[in-house]
Amino acid sequence: MRFSRGLPASSFQESKQVPVRRSSSKAPSPAHMRKGRCCIAQVGATRHRTARAVIGESIVSGLYVHLRIGPYACAEWNYGGFPLWLHFIPGIKFRTDNEPFKAEMKRFTAKIVDLMKQENLYASQGGPIILSQIENEYGNIDKSYGPAAKTYINWAASMATSLDTGVPWVMCQQANAPDPIINTCNGFYCDQFTPNSNQKPKIWTENWTGCFLAFGGAVPYRPVEDLAFAVARFFQRGGTFQNYYMYHGGTNFGRTTGGPFISTSYDYDAPIDEYGIIRQPKWGHLKDLHKAIKLCEEALIATDPTISSPGPNLETSVYKTGSTCVAFLANTGTNDATVTFNGNSYHLPGWSVSILPDCKSVVLNTAKINSASTISSFATESVKEEVDSLGSSSSGWSWISEPVGISKDDAFTKSGLLEQINTTADRSDYLWYSLSIDVEDTAGAQPVLHIESLGHALHAFINGKLAGSGVGNSGNAKVKVDIPITLVSGKNKIDLLSLTVGLQNYGAFYDLVGAGITGPVTLKGLRNGSTVDLSSQQWTYQIGLQGEDLGLSSGSVGQWNSQSNLPTNQPLTWYKTNFIAPSGSNPVAIDFTGLGKGEAWVNGQSIGRYWPTYVAPTSGCTDSCNYRGSYSSSKCLKNCGKPSQISFLLF
Repeated sequence: MRFSRGLPASSFQESKQVPVRRSSSKAPSPAHMRKGRCCIAQVGATRHRTARAVIGESIVSGLYVHLRIGPYACAEWNYGGFPLWLHFIPGIKFRTDNEPFKAEMKRFTAKIVDLMKQENLYASQGGPIILSQIENEYGNIDKSYGPAAKTYINWAASMATSLDTGVPWVMCQQANAPDPIINTCNGFYCDQFTPNSNQKPKIWTENWTGCFLAFGGAVPYRPVEDLAFAVARFFQRGGTFQNYYMYHGGTNFGRTTGGPFISTSYDYDAPIDEYGIIRQPKWGHLKDLHKAIKLCEEALIATDPTISSPGPNLETSVYKTGSTCVAFLANTGTNDATVTFNGNSYHLPGWSVSILPDCKSVVLNTAKINSASTISSFATESVKEEVDSLGSSSSGWSWISEPVGISKDDAFTKSGLLEQINTTADRSDYLWYSLSIDVEDTAGAQPVLHIESLGHALHAFINGKLAGSGVGNSGNAKVKVDIPITLVSGKNKIDLLSLTVGLQNYGAFYDLVGAGITGPVTLKGLRNGSTVDLSSQQWTYQIGLQGEDLGLSSGSVGQWNSQSNLPTNQPLTWYKTNFIAPSGSNPVAIDFTGLGKGEAWVNGQSIGRYWPTYVAPTSGCTDSCNYRGSYSSSKCLKNCGKPSQISFLLF
């Protein structure tokens, strides 16, 4: 654990508990820049690195760039990459034939194109950008929008091409993309994909090297034998361009994750991990694959393949031009086989492709790995050992308790229960719902507080004390809880803290998916056996936490307690400590084991949400995963019964 010398780290816890010369870049959304996922294939901008700077690095590295403007970006990004203020434009409807939306989409797209043109970054200007993308995976959900979807797609295509970039535009997962837009493929496999015109190249815009991670979920991974098989099959069947998603894992700093419930880590089981460390054997095997494909370059770009099937689940593809001959021999079954090609016999492991740059000698089989496996680990350093001299408590930590319920002057009262996103405008993860009720005689009563929420989690406090909590998950964000409570005769205070864990980022009409406690909220089991519906009463609301408004995350304001009795297992607590950073430039992470759920800051910069107490299900993982057969995000899982994420990358 390494930090700048003497500077603070803060935390708030609310609960106790292939061509290798091709790259891709999604542009920053209107509200904020994209998360950093750079290197060979997927390149993104961050709050510290503009899109122009990232593309500048591509020039230095000799990479081409696919600029994926969107502006709907998804990438498991909060609200799909859109700024929430779009939601509040009168009359707006996202991603359909809607004038307010189209006006904003055109404004943003034109701005990005103009920025690129000013720097002469398009290939037509001598720059590295060879492709641009408009929209993103709209074809997966366009039927939900009816006839307006086609009108919208035609408009988007016309708008994009009118910007005169001098390079082709693409739409991924859009089978009806109008000419001259190139429709492209996203997925684990794209060998069977064909564009909607034989005048368009076969492009794979997202080859998923793994999958994203959700809090409360097991960690998905993809065997490199399967990934290499998918790449080889794509080029075997006439592919022209493929982009890994991701080649370098990333980190969702701050509150940028979507989902909801997407983890702070966006490692994606990429060949280069979240920390910039090579993941073997994935990186090495893909490097060998790229070399093999590079040997076939002359034939691949000169002609189309001749494809034949010498037997069940067997396929040969030959690229031949002049004196050059290249062959791909594939076994798409799960059992080993032998194929005869040009009078020679070749052994093909199940689910593999052999590459023959001269139609004779096998230089690589996708199932045979020559790179050694490695496991990365961190050298740990004790927090306490490094901070004893910095004047904190004996534990090294100081703290401030966040008030329960309403504590800010801007609180307001409304009848009924308010949806959270429309109320907070996503200025904070937190929204307080507060209500006072009078109860007559409580003797013999066993009241139960029933709460229903659209998500994503909640804590219920009765008379200032935590009574219970509820949490959704990545498959179902909604929360429904029945909490036994203790009331006193007379006045009682009910304070409900609702929190979001990233906003919905995908699906038809995803922008209308709500959050928060929308009810009903009822009180059952009173002495007379009655049930009282509290939903329509006068609730007082507070957006965010007092500590957020005070700027406690900076660590430099507030009256921090540093006595020896550090509160543990306590909700609504801000913690702070100081760390001394060692020398060196190696990646640095914090291990949050022992904390519940919250958000962490280092030197005032948020490094994201943490939630080590939300563990994955105990079942579904295997000691090893058979690469043979079609891959899905649930096929290969690890870390069952363990926290989804405990280590968090620093800036």
